[in-house]
Amino acid sequence: MTVTPALLPIDKATLPLFAGIDVGGTNIKIGLVDDTGQPVAFNKISTQQEDGAEKAAERVAETLGDMLAKLGLEPNTVARAGLATPGPMNLATGQLLKPGNLPGWHFAMVRDLFSKATGLPVTFANDANAAAFGEFWSGAGAEVQNMVLVTLGTGVGGGIIIDGRLLVGAHGAGGEVGHIVIDCRDDAPPNSLKLRGTLEGYCGAYGVEARARAALETTGAKSSLSELDDESLTPLAIAKAAEAGDHLAMSIVMETAKLLAIGLASIIHTVDPESVVIGGAMTFGGEGHPLGERFLDEVRRQTSVRIFESLRSEVHMDFARLGGDAGFIGAAGLAREEHRG
Repeated sequence: MTVTPALLPIDKATLPLFAGIDVGGTNIKIGLVDDTGQPVAFNKISTQQEDGAEKAAERVAETLGDMLAKLGLEPNTVARAGLATPGPMNLATGQLLKPGNLPGWHFAMVRDLFSKATGLPVTFANDANAAAFGEFWSGAGAEVQNMVLVTLGTGVGGGIIIDGRLLVGAHGAGGEVGHIVIDCRDDAPPNSLKLRGTLEGYCGAYGVEARARAALETTGAKSSLSELDDESLTPLAIAKAAEAGDHLAMSIVMETAKLLAIGLASIIHTVDPESVVIGGAMTFGGEGHPLGERFLDEVRRQTSVRIFESLRSEVHMDFARLGGDAGFIGAAGLAREEHRG
């Protein structure tokens, strides 16, 4: 089910507007965001990645035009666009490299293609970094200047904000928190890039599924999960079993919290953030859900015992607030940053 973000009436918006474009393998989210970080218009179109980046840019431009027309606004109301895509990428040249979920876009000069199609200057960003900036600008990190976002899903992504600025790094790889090593054994499980022992390899969806399968095989514990085939043994199934009182399933959820905390301890000691925000599709129900809140409490507890005592009451840890809107809001926010110099 698609949830449309809450929209600010255009007569209450602070101009100029910024366009946020968040590209995924299936859909492209397009939003118009005002100067305070509030969306005033939103639409979503199919990526149709097999048709290539240029065709997609043209369809995005057409959609933006329609959105402005419905608001009764001229194109010059939009100062700049932000474009967020999966990596890897070359931020300096505006080129995508070989993102796994966009094979039809490999090596496309996407920044220039979207700028030409929309007639706007374009700021280019990694999608996870854009989501981090969105949460910082108008989400869970809006009250701080130093924040880390960790997103849990198929993989583990994230972004880092230092003194109000997105950490990009010398090669565009800043904030790749999922590739922090938490297990140095030579036979540690590999992640999506075949790197062993990383946070993603243990806490990404496939890592959680692999740990559940291993527990079923090695412990022989009675569990409703043993009735599921490999395709059905998903984090959602594990969460549902845990909620129903399955002890092995609950142990997998709590172990995920502990493993995440091991990675977070290293991030906290490196970055010293005021806030750590946890988002993505795999938060076991997230904010307000009993299992999600128990998961977060365990992450907090396991992190606390691994960091400096002086930081334990200073680093706040919460769920993300913007959900799937964080990418396009953050992309718009990064465009705003570049527009303001």
